[in-house]
Amino acid sequence: MSTRLGYQMPNFSYGGSVKDLFPTVIAQAREAEAAGFDTAFVMDHFYQLPGIGNPDAPMLEAYSALSALATATETIQLSALVTGNTYRNPPTLAKTVTTLDVVSQGRAILGIGAGWFELEHNSFGYEFGTFTERFQKLEESLTIIEPMLRGQRPTFTGKWYHVEDAINEPRVRDDLPILLGGGGEKKTFGLAARFANHLNIIANTSEIPTKLDALAARCDEVGRDRDTLETSFLAFVIIDEDGDKARAHQRTFLAERGLDITTAPDDVVAQATARQFAGNPDDVAEQIQTRVLDHGIDGIVINLVTNGDEPGIVDLAGRTLGPLVGR
Repeated sequence: MSTRLGYQMPNFSYGGSVKDLFPTVIAQAREAEAAGFDTAFVMDHFYQLPGIGNPDAPMLEAYSALSALATATETIQLSALVTGNTYRNPPTLAKTVTTLDVVSQGRAILGIGAGWFELEHNSFGYEFGTFTERFQKLEESLTIIEPMLRGQRPTFTGKWYHVEDAINEPRVRDDLPILLGGGGEKKTFGLAARFANHLNIIANTSEIPTKLDALAARCDEVGRDRDTLETSFLAFVIIDEDGDKARAHQRTFLAERGLDITTAPDDVVAQATARQFAGNPDDVAEQIQTRVLDHGIDGIVINLVTNGDEPGIVDLAGRTLGPLVGR
C-alpha cells in the first residue's frame, strides 16, 4: 500500500489535562482512517519544533505512540515523519519498526532522516556532529536496517556502526516500506534512490520542479527507474468550511510566531506561507492541485497544525483532498 494521502500530527498541545491528550490523538487517527487517509504520522522529536511551539510543549515518544495507535486503528499505515537516525542504534531501530509492524499486522512504514534538531541532541546527550557525519551515519544505518527488514542477517563494520549477524525476528513481511524525508538534492535524494520506496519532499512549493529534476538525476545515477520511487509533499493545511475562519486561524498562527501578514512585505509573507494552504475546501483543493500535484508529486502529507484536534476537521480535509490523489 502506498502513501498518497497522509495525516501528520505535528503537536500534542490540545489544552486540558494530560489524561485527555492521547484520547485526542486516537480520535484524530481514527477520523483520518475513516476519511480515507492511508497513513498516520507522528514526529520523532523530544521537544516541540521551532515555528510550531516552545521546546517544553507536549511531545510524545514516537514509537510508543505509534504502537498504541496500532491497537486503536485497523487499516491505516503508521509511521514517524521522520525517525531521527541519530536517536537510536540502527539494529534497534530495525527491531522497533518491525515490532510496530507485528503489532499493527503489517501497517508500519520506516520513515527516516538524518536528524537536524541540535537542541534535542545537546539536551539528551546525543552526538550531533557535522552535517556530513550525520549523513554518513544515515547511509551506514540504511545499509544495516534495509537487509534486517528483508529477513537477512547483516554483518557490517563502518565508521559509526558495527553489527555481526544481526537477527530480526519475528517479521510479518519482507517488504516493509522505507520512506526518506528531506529536501537535500544530493545526499537525501541519493540515499532515497538507493534505499527508499517513498520520498517525502520537504521544500517550498516553488522548489518542487527543481527537486523532482534532482531526484530523477539521482535515480539515473544508480540505474533506478524514477517511476518506482513514490513522492509526496508535506503541506501545512488550514481548512474550515468557512474560508474566512481558516484564514483567521492562519493569521493568528503566524502572529503568535511574530509575523503580522497584514502588514509584512509581500516577499516575507510569501516565504512564511510557502508550505501553507489555507481557506475553505475549494480553496485548499485548488491550491494543492496547482501548487503541488500539477508539478508531478504523487501524493500529499498534511498536518492541520491549527485545528486538527477539532472533531470533523480531519474528515473535512480527507474528503477534500482524497479525490485529488485517487483515494
